[in-house]
Amino acid sequence: MNYRPIYFLIAGMMMLLTACDNTKYLPTGTNLFVGAKVNIKADPAIKKKNSKSLAGDLHDLVRPKPNSKILGARIKLSLYNSVDTPKGKGLRYFIKYKLGEPPVIASYSVLEKNREVMQNWLENRGYFHDTVTLDTNIQHKKLTAVYNAYIGHQYTIRNISFPQDSSILSRRMQGRNSKRALRRSLFKEGAPYDLDVVMAERQRIDDRLKDRGFYYFNPDYLIAEVDSTVGNHQVDIAMHVKESTPEGARRPYHIDSVIVYADYDISSDSSIAGAKKYGGYFIVDPHHRFNPKIFSRTLVFDSGDLYRRRDHNLSLSRLTTLGVYKFVKARFEPTPGSDSLLNAYYYLTPTLPKSLRAQVSGLTKSNNATGGEITLSWRNRNLFKGAELLTISAYAGIEQQISGGINVSTRRTGVEGNLYVPRIIAPFRFRTNSGYVPQTKVTAAYELFNRNTQYLLTSIRGSFGYVWKENVKSEHQLNVININSVQPAHITPEFQKGLDTNVLLRRSIEKQFIIGSNYNYNFNTLNKPTNINKKHNFYFNGNLDLSGNLLGLITGANYKKGEQKKIFSTPFSQYARVELELRHRLRLGPNSSFHTRLLGGEAYAYGNSPGVPFIKEFFAGGTSDIRAFRSRTLGPGSYYAGNPRDTFIADQPGDIKLELNAEYRTKLFSIVNGALFVDAGNVWTRKAEDSTLPGARPGTQFTKHFLKDIAVGIGAGLRFDINILVLRLDVAIPVRIPYYSPANPRGNGWVFDQIDFGSKEWRRNNIVYNLAIGYPF
Repeated sequence: MNYRPIYFLIAGMMMLLTACDNTKYLPTGTNLFVGAKVNIKADPAIKKKNSKSLAGDLHDLVRPKPNSKILGARIKLSLYNSVDTPKGKGLRYFIKYKLGEPPVIASYSVLEKNREVMQNWLENRGYFHDTVTLDTNIQHKKLTAVYNAYIGHQYTIRNISFPQDSSILSRRMQGRNSKRALRRSLFKEGAPYDLDVVMAERQRIDDRLKDRGFYYFNPDYLIAEVDSTVGNHQVDIAMHVKESTPEGARRPYHIDSVIVYADYDISSDSSIAGAKKYGGYFIVDPHHRFNPKIFSRTLVFDSGDLYRRRDHNLSLSRLTTLGVYKFVKARFEPTPGSDSLLNAYYYLTPTLPKSLRAQVSGLTKSNNATGGEITLSWRNRNLFKGAELLTISAYAGIEQQISGGINVSTRRTGVEGNLYVPRIIAPFRFRTNSGYVPQTKVTAAYELFNRNTQYLLTSIRGSFGYVWKENVKSEHQLNVININSVQPAHITPEFQKGLDTNVLLRRSIEKQFIIGSNYNYNFNTLNKPTNINKKHNFYFNGNLDLSGNLLGLITGANYKKGEQKKIFSTPFSQYARVELELRHRLRLGPNSSFHTRLLGGEAYAYGNSPGVPFIKEFFAGGTSDIRAFRSRTLGPGSYYAGNPRDTFIADQPGDIKLELNAEYRTKLFSIVNGALFVDAGNVWTRKAEDSTLPGARPGTQFTKHFLKDIAVGIGAGLRFDINILVLRLDVAIPVRIPYYSPANPRGNGWVFDQIDFGSKEWRRNNIVYNLAIGYPF
């Protein structure tokens, strides 16, 4: 295909937009603000790296920001100027105010304010005797501000001191000795003076005092005296407590009584008449809606304890995560007649204990399947009056697939129940200082999976385990026992013929009995709201799944020696499976980011099992996987199952998986975001499949030459972010195909030279559209 006309068309459009004179429509006597330059004039000279960093920090202070550019052109401003002021909302309104942006007019008063802000910023960072000047450069009604910062020595810290008197407040500020206080301090001898560090040090001291009983203290009672006259461009910093600090802020407090209003609303009686004492707490619950044991397990404060801010916040967090209260409030008041005791009051407003929700969803898949599902969910948030959560969901769905002349109808119905108990039910004691209450989780589920022309699968699942968090970023899940039984039935004669000739189909509906344990650990820095604007954020998920290990040891099961053991007439599965996923988010700016994901896993069957259960295998291809290949049809290895466009392709499982993804995301306009991505990876089997078996797949084994089997796809997408959900549309094409096929006659190679968007047949076989909800990773 000849791409030159396309290139000329794009270039012509860019030239048309940029040819518009962005200053033509400016009011008389005004100029377009196109940016600022910051020059560092240092005497003595500083390192080029430091000068560049300093200039960047000052440049970030410039306001307003000039009109945005796309590929060096102010296209949004050109769009704004290309349309007259619309009279109402319509296409012209959308172009002018949604796609376009108004010109940023230069204002001398604003530019002068920038100079003052820069001057103040330098002084706050130890440049005490320096100057910032402002100049302007105007060409063709476009104004550039030029700021020259004349700086000398940056003052550094020489000595740090804290109050030395014998008061309890001074002693708690310092700790056991002054040397330890200096090590804890954010002030460091020889470090540059920085006002932000001074403010942070005041907050650090306040946090320390709050954790040592000083409930009424606050940072404003601290003052940092800075002496810049000591010479040699140094300062001495002395921290003092203001003389005006009230006496109540100078003493620590202990907890006297803890009163819990367990069923509180704004019209409730705030008296403690009728309160019952339990475990050192006074519980006000006139309707007996809650078991008082939950408060002794949840609250951290007890009568006689020293007030600590950490325990204060921890108690609030644990009460909130119980899930039975919509409002949680704490109040501390001095005990009448005492100058060192506090009464703690907890006002807890329950949420609705029971709810019923209906959900209807539709779906379409890249394998030509369409359908929908309806789900009814009922929940009770206080089942046994101990903040237990019971959820019961019933669902029914249908999916229709027409491919290669085959019409397959799939019906899925089932029910699932989950019980969460806000404590660890175990023969051992489990304590945690986390702000999240640990939970015991019990699950039971039953499902019918019916393919009208093929088979019926009955699945029964059950598990018992624990969920606990160390903090907002990390979570553990341990299922002590996990049972899954799958039984096929009503296999049609036509499908049975396929089972007799294809071992892969036979495995997909084989009888399964899985009994074992699994553990999952998740770490996500983005769960902490303050990390959202950090440059680097990480996500890690690790999963270990074991089945049949104890049974295999007890029964001496050995499939290879003919000693395969059964439970309920079904051989139990024995395997070990591990999966690891690591993600990184690089924030490039307020509206753009770069995301990468590395995923790997391996499953190994032994003892009682000749292979890993089909539902525990790995698959490649799909909307959140390698998007240039249709769902679960890629691989394993160099194996080619056929074109999903022409025939029905069964899921292609593997024992090993490797995947690497990279995606650039940026905001386009309004709720529309764009993305460019690259996906690479594949799945493999641990050993070559027996060629004598029907349906055996050649080229599936993982070897030292596995890189030749890596599939690569590229693409672009749109994300429509409407807050409650993200609707995603991705378009992808393969650029490296690891298998031999009519579309890839060379096999194992890059196919850039075969790309032909002008060919209808090429587009049909290679362009893959993915419609999904949420981000792929």
